[in-house]
Amino acid sequence: MIPARTGPEPNHLKNRTLIGLALSLAALTTSLPAQEPGSQLRVWLLTTGPGDAVWERFGHNAIRVLDTETGRDAAYNWGVFDFDQVDFVPRFLKGQMLYKMVPFSAAAIVDAYESMNREVVMQELALTPGQRLMLLDLAEVNALPENRDYFYDYFLDNCSTRVRDLLDQVLDGALFDQLGARETGTSYRTHTRRLTQIDPIVFTGMDVLLGSPGDRPISLWAEMFVPMTLRDAIREVTITNAEGVEVPLVMDERVVVPSTREAEPLRADSWFWRYLALGSVAGGLLAWIGVRATTGARLFRVLFGTLASAWSLLAGLSGLILVLVLLTDHWSMTFNESLFLLNPVSLPLVALVPLALRGSLASARRARMLGFVALGVAALGLLFQLLPVTPQETGMLFALLLPIHIGLAMALNAVAEVELRA
Repeated sequence: MIPARTGPEPNHLKNRTLIGLALSLAALTTSLPAQEPGSQLRVWLLTTGPGDAVWERFGHNAIRVLDTETGRDAAYNWGVFDFDQVDFVPRFLKGQMLYKMVPFSAAAIVDAYESMNREVVMQELALTPGQRLMLLDLAEVNALPENRDYFYDYFLDNCSTRVRDLLDQVLDGALFDQLGARETGTSYRTHTRRLTQIDPIVFTGMDVLLGSPGDRPISLWAEMFVPMTLRDAIREVTITNAEGVEVPLVMDERVVVPSTREAEPLRADSWFWRYLALGSVAGGLLAWIGVRATTGARLFRVLFGTLASAWSLLAGLSGLILVLVLLTDHWSMTFNESLFLLNPVSLPLVALVPLALRGSLASARRARMLGFVALGVAALGLLFQLLPVTPQETGMLFALLLPIHIGLAMALNAVAEVELRA
């Protein structure tokens, strides 16, 4: 019988044990599959609802990428511009605005939108590890100083279309293949109206500036210039995951910042009757004040001169802007039938009306002629609206502005008749 060892184990036996454990651990480690590059990444589409400022009415979006190993949590944002940028105003006027892509802290962006009471929705995307890594690489290259700037276009190249195109590239065209050709029955004007109708002045101004290209029917692909449309559309997209199984692109969706604002309107209200009532009242008052001005009452002469000149200045300058737009890159404002209602022919009336009221017969005749020319051009535009020859929806603007042209022409005719009899 061999006696049991009661002393400490010899060092060589300890070493053998440690070596054996190390070899076993190494064998176990090599038997496990290596982690695929990109597995540590998580990707979300971050969508923000409308805000208060004009440029916030259309919402916003960004791509959020979280690296679970390093803790880096970045939101890639293509909607950055700077009012203090060199030549900002000239670029804006020429339709060559420079925007840039900047990665921000995702938490900072969410906090900022929460402070503005703007809804934030996070949609986690079921991308494969390779697709996640590809998306991160493309975003990082885009964020380099030499790549981050781009010429902004309201409809064709904005923060949302940049996100859309990046996702489509990573998905090898699956986004366009599944959604691109779908017709919507909408136009750029459709969405501009519905998202600005909360502000009557902005609504009217945008409707005036948007030309015939804004009324062409657009597909769902083009409609994704609105971030909220992209958010809704990707819910329908399916992809093939790393295991070869078809799954929804959106694997999880959460409202991380709720908002107390009214829900985004699904369609624009028709303002036709409101515009017609407002235009008729304005035109009727202008005609009545103009006729009363011919009686010699100083108050009415001053009031009519002020109102007629102010309207002529507004109409004439607006028309001049619509003409000068043809020299810029603002393609969506071209071929604009608002020129029938707002055209430079009204500008001389700014000076002619006061002169006519002071007794100048020549000025009264010229003012009457230009008043009827402006009215005739507006009537011609109305004829175009009634004929199936134009896609531009300017019926509401005609309801608002045509009665004013009628009222001014009637008043200028009354002034000229009085001067002729004098």
